Amino acid sequence: MKILAIDTTSGACSVALLDGDAVSEQFVQAERDHTRRLLPMVDSILAEGECKLSEIDALAVSRGPGSFTGLRIAVSCVQGLAFAADKPVVPVSSLAALASGARRVSPGWGSSPVVAALDARMQEVYWGVYGGGDPANSLVEESVSAPEQLVTALQSGQVMAAGAAWYAAGPGWHYPGLAPLSPTETVQEFHVHAQDIGRLALELWQRGEMVSAEALEPAYLRNEVTWKKRQRIRQ
Repeated sequence: MKILAIDTTSGACSVALLDGDAVSEQFVQAERDHTRRLLPMVDSILAEGECKLSEIDALAVSRGPGSFTGLRIAVSCVQGLAFAADKPVVPVSSLAALASGARRVSPGWGSSPVVAALDARMQEVYWGVYGGGDPANSLVEESVSAPEQLVTALQSGQVMAAGAAWYAAGPGWHYPGLAPLSPTETVQEFHVHAQDIGRLALELWQRGEMVSAEALEPAYLRNEVTWKKRQRIRQ
């Protein structure tokens, strides 16, 4: 099974090739430089793996949430490659990949819940909760909210059992409003990696959760919330 994975969720840009058990990745901090870097990185990672685009089984991409511009760049790139090679696409949650990657570099976390948080700007965070049993899907609906709302959600006891060990991952954890929470450990300086997008895509592929290039759409969350609010106002 060969999967080409791409991520430009935020300031980082990464491309990975999964070929069976072998994984190769290129990762760079490329704020406002994704467009220039992305395709050369794709060519480079395929050449490194001695693999042609026509030989991969599927493309994987972070569907969001994340930077509006970053997500559009990744989705557009993957759509173009998928059309050119006539390959399916596996969209993967960027928050799930963030949690999975943090668990990868912190094996001591085991299967305990990981609360992944990305900075959504405007004093809000994108967040979700990911267990070890189904790392590709959040235990609750992925959300965008003020830090104080995240605190309320986690302290309610409805998301995780009170007193249970849990971990925090991602740059969204820099907000002072999250200080009332007490995760067992926090890895704040961590970014979404294409290799984690690819690993989760393999699980989703095995479930048949792939789409055609034309059906691929980013998940912004904030746009969806705004649309729902407008719908309520009109009713």
